[in-house]
Amino acid sequence: MVPFAGWEMPLSYPGGILAEVRAVRKTAGMFDVSHMARLRFSGIGAVPFLDTVLSADVAGLKVGRSRYHVICDEDGGIIDDALVYRIAEQECLLVVNSGNADDVVEWLRPRIEAHGMVEMFNYTEQIGMIAVQGPEAVAILDRLSDTPLSAIRPFRIGDATIAGARLRAARTGYTGEDGFELMPPRESMLALWDALKDAGVEPCGLGSRDVLRLEAGFMLHGTDITRDNDPYEAGLDRFVHIGSPGYLAHDALSRIRTRGTKRIMVGFQMVGRGIPRHGQEILSDGQPVGIVTSGTHSPTLDANIGMGYVDRRFSTKASRFEIDVRGRFIEAEVVPLPFYSARR
Repeated sequence: MVPFAGWEMPLSYPGGILAEVRAVRKTAGMFDVSHMARLRFSGIGAVPFLDTVLSADVAGLKVGRSRYHVICDEDGGIIDDALVYRIAEQECLLVVNSGNADDVVEWLRPRIEAHGMVEMFNYTEQIGMIAVQGPEAVAILDRLSDTPLSAIRPFRIGDATIAGARLRAARTGYTGEDGFELMPPRESMLALWDALKDAGVEPCGLGSRDVLRLEAGFMLHGTDITRDNDPYEAGLDRFVHIGSPGYLAHDALSRIRTRGTKRIMVGFQMVGRGIPRHGQEILSDGQPVGIVTSGTHSPTLDANIGMGYVDRRFSTKASRFEIDVRGRFIEAEVVPLPFYSARR
């Protein structure tokens, strides 16, 4: 167990990180992700308000659908990346990272008061969250549920009863595999966890989650993206809906999009022996050209992989540079993201 954003979280279970990664890639694994903050917005002004603060087209979302997006400040800096679900005509669910939850809530609160006709309720401590991921995840959940979850398409959300718990089930995740994020009442968490374990789902911790998300090319706020980054240099422009001038980041993001960025996020694979780590310099001919944000050994690919920001001239496929790994300059090559996809 380790401290994580104010929570006690499992780094790994007795089988170890590699076994957990294999379980998610081959069968099914589960993660207690109750630390992710769940914010409910309701009222006649809920959807119009969210369209002023999120980069997603919330008004364009049909009920039961969700969208990944970024929450940007007035200068275009990324406060957090998040998922927004439209669960009713005048009700939405916003799931944000635990480490940013307080900042997001405090940033939203005065804007809610100024907008009016919308209420925000943080029910993180009332509703738990378990992510069930892997090629067998959906089939296992179908056997346990009173309604076939396989009927819910990716990036949709529905209701089901599993292990006696009435819950919301969202077909989303953070591993690159198919699966669901289940949101039961807090008092049903233990029974649900045990039912999933009895059905053959492997418990997994933070260590394997970080390896899996990096293999899938997913970014971690605070590591790969921060408020000092904008979505264009982070390569997240496809998740930006600038919308109307009523969107508070409209002007800043329009300017950034027009002028372009000097650097951009890339994925790379080590050519020489060495594992890249957060904060290591990226160099060319001995000169700094970027910085590593994430790196690990990928057991799925049997390769050392990483992500980082580089000058644009080094961002094309097969571009090469060196990583300063503890004083050793190790060659690396740019490769397309994601490193791994279950659909390949």
